[in-house]
Amino acid sequence: MPALRILILAGDATEDLELFYALQRLTEEEYQVTIAAPRAKRLKLVSHDFDGTYPGTYTEFPGKSWPADIAFADVDPDAYAGLFLPGGRAPEYLRHDPDFQRIVRHFFAAGKPVAHTCHAAVALAPLGVLQGRVTTTFPGVAPEVTLGGGTFVDDAPVVDGNLVSARDWSENAPLLREFIRLLREHAEATA
Repeated sequence: MPALRILILAGDATEDLELFYALQRLTEEEYQVTIAAPRAKRLKLVSHDFDGTYPGTYTEFPGKSWPADIAFADVDPDAYAGLFLPGGRAPEYLRHDPDFQRIVRHFFAAGKPVAHTCHAAVALAPLGVLQGRVTTTFPGVAPEVTLGGGTFVDDAPVVDGNLVSARDWSENAPLLREFIRLLREHAEATA
């Protein structure tokens, strides 16, 4: 059986710890991972550090760079078994991209596993895909979840059907553990 394909949607200013952990953990499980962005180019990632309090501040630093494999416009979402959305500042502008919107809506409509973390909810809320869903996010983004019709829970990981979420990169391990479980269950159910 060929390896299942997983799609990561990213852009410049994506949180590098969230992208790299997902990429490495999914690859370790022998999934074939594709990173899509507005354009296929080398992405300039960022890294955030927290002061340890909330509400508190976080500081942004330049992160690593990494190539996007494919442009959003060239993505056939039917070819992928799951979707991962890292945070950072990228979701603020990715949500306006019509192909980003098309891809995200496909995964939710098809009931395929979706994972998101940190500020990725900023891109999901205006698309209507959080309507009636329970999810988590960086606490400062909780109002967007509510405005998008979702219910914010300050815990992680939060699983609601095919959706799993975490608050930030410090919760990468439990987020990916649950995402991989959802991917396996979905693969078994559709085999």
